[in-house]
Amino acid sequence: MSGHSKWSTIKRRKGAEDAKRGKIFTRIGRELMTAAREGGADASGNPRLRIAIDKARASNMPKDTIERAINKGAGIGEDAVEFEEITYEGYGPHGIALMVDTLTDNRNRTLAEIKYAFNRNNGTMGSSGAVQWQFTQKGYIELSADGVDFDTLFMIAAEAGADDLEQGDDTISVYTARESLSVVERALSEAGYTVMDSKLIWSPTNEVELEPDQAVQVFKLIEKLEELDDVQTVSSNLKVSEEAIAAFEQAD
Repeated sequence: MSGHSKWSTIKRRKGAEDAKRGKIFTRIGRELMTAAREGGADASGNPRLRIAIDKARASNMPKDTIERAINKGAGIGEDAVEFEEITYEGYGPHGIALMVDTLTDNRNRTLAEIKYAFNRNNGTMGSSGAVQWQFTQKGYIELSADGVDFDTLFMIAAEAGADDLEQGDDTISVYTARESLSVVERALSEAGYTVMDSKLIWSPTNEVELEPDQAVQVFKLIEKLEELDDVQTVSSNLKVSEEAIAAFEQAD
């Protein structure tokens, strides 16, 4: 499961580029809508929404923009928009399996954009069920590691129902069963830990390792997919190595 946390690290390092592309507000707006859609518009009872609001404020998103996004997701007032969640499957370069989770108000637009990204980056889309059998859906929570005692955190997370924890340089990743995500997230938040991200991901049952230059090709496709407004998460069965990360960060 380390691939997802390593890819998150890559994205943080390249975060300035996202801001330059003007994508940051759109990305956070989708997070606000998704959280409100799943857990309601009351942040006090919706930890995932509270995290998204904190991200929005840290990025200086205007208050009225935050409120509109929440209302859209929760289906409140004139801002209400009907969204649907759709998962697309496909293959990246060198046969790497990909799961693409989306939240959209126009499935035709979303499908066209995803097809274009696959086709332009040496990938192919698959039919429903083509690669899903290679994954298990898991809950993923990312915590700040600053000042955290790992053993204490491990005990609290395990008692709340977490399946696994992974120590990184700046963050700690917590993995849960799909149905336990909100319970574990709430327990960690109430225990005083800083939750940086929380979502459902597709965890591969077996990872495939590629040469660094080959892995870079997969990273580029994932990056293009994640730039699409309707895409929420992209998961793959690529085994992410430090050599591949270094090669990607040096690539244009």
